[in-house]
Amino acid sequence: MNVVLPAPPEHPSSLVYFGSPQAAVPALLALVEAGFNVPLVVSMPDRRRGRRAAPSPTPVKKMALDLDIPVSDQVSDALSAEVDCGVVVAYGQLIAHEVLLKLPMINVHFSLLPRWRGAAPVEHAILAGDQTTGVCIMGLEPELDTGPVYRRREIPIKAEATVSELTEELAVLGAKELVAAIQQGLRDPVPQEGAVTVATKIYRSDRELDWELPAAQLSRIVRAGGAWTTNSSSSLKVHRVAVVEGNSEPGKLVNGLVGTGKDLLQLLVVQPEGKPALDAADWINGARLGDETRLGT
Repeated sequence: MNVVLPAPPEHPSSLVYFGSPQAAVPALLALVEAGFNVPLVVSMPDRRRGRRAAPSPTPVKKMALDLDIPVSDQVSDALSAEVDCGVVVAYGQLIAHEVLLKLPMINVHFSLLPRWRGAAPVEHAILAGDQTTGVCIMGLEPELDTGPVYRRREIPIKAEATVSELTEELAVLGAKELVAAIQQGLRDPVPQEGAVTVATKIYRSDRELDWELPAAQLSRIVRAGGAWTTNSSSSLKVHRVAVVEGNSEPGKLVNGLVGTGKDLLQLLVVQPEGKPALDAADWINGARLGDETRLGT
């Protein structure tokens, strides 16, 4: 038996905000600046950002405190706030079913649903070589990203855009579309249609550069963030690259160019293990790498 969740009012004026990372900050600011009442923010618990660092708040929690908005890390506390609706933007976990049954919610999702439902939609759009992406303002359901869409805006993915650059662009766009959707009225949401793709969580092993792959595909892995390879027994993070026509043995590094399954990949910014990021040319010169250097296992 399907349970019918409460629908948000057409023009909610008071909202509980659920969000955690920097990408969720623009929407919170946009709601406050537009005059909506936000009596409570729910964000993920404080955690250590470094091995020796003290626990620190999420970017959303920090912004909320700067705005003098109370913050909780307990989803159930939203039920104690007298509000019309909840707004979820990259909160970090699914909202409990018992909360959804009592508090109507809308969500800002950084993809063109039903393409890239799930945890890493921006990364997967880049990895797949998508030409466009966008944001959807949708109703929240117990199932992951299945809700009907109130508002949708599509944008092109700029050439060579990194995951951080694209996420920032979508965060700003999502904030504008969220405010517009509420101001114009949350009515007549459209069910999702089309082929469903799932943006599963991306692990470190998924980010290792396999030099047998074409350079264009390797470039997308780098743009998606966290790419790495090895130099001898040391890990080497790869932050920026460029695709160059040519041929060489996969993994062979000569003058900053690495051979791949098709074409060459020029290293631009890298980060040796235990050191800060630097220009690849400076790393190559400093490490005195010869023409027989091979990257990867």
